[in-house]
This record gives sequence, C-alpha cells and structure tokens, in this order.
Amino acid sequence: MAERADFSLDFRGAITSLALLKFSRVFREMKSSQTLEVLGLDVDARNDLFKLMPVAAYELLSVDAGEDSSFRVYIRKS
Repeated sequence: MAERADFSLDFRGAITSLALLKFSRVFREMKSSQTLEVLGLDVDARNDLFKLMPVAAYELLSVDAGEDSSFRVYIRKS
C-alpha cells in the first residue's frame, strides 16, 4: 500500500484477546474514511479481526500474508 495509514497497531507477540480489545477501541474511535494498519503473527487473530466488525463498517484495502504466518491488514472505516 503506497499511502500511510492514519493508525497502526502492531500485535506481533501480543496476547490475542488483549490485542482484539485494543483493535476494537481504536476502530471505534476512528473517524469515517480513516485508515488502520494492523500487523500480526497469528492467522486466527487476523480472522478474528473481521468477526468483530460488521461488513458495512469497513472497506478492506489490502491483506498481505508473510511466509511465517505474519500478516498486514489495511482497512478504511466506512
């Protein structure tokens, strides 16, 4: 992704349940059209991110997966 995200969360090495709570709080406080970058190591955590939000609440800009199960997700709040 060429542009810089308005918010960035790095969950590599974080406890999944605490990371998801932090994600929920940050996403709730974001304004419409702002972007969020999420970095993590656990594929299950990545899937859980999308379970927390209704599909209409965000636009998925990109998902990059690494060879070591790491991921980088960019979303824009609707």
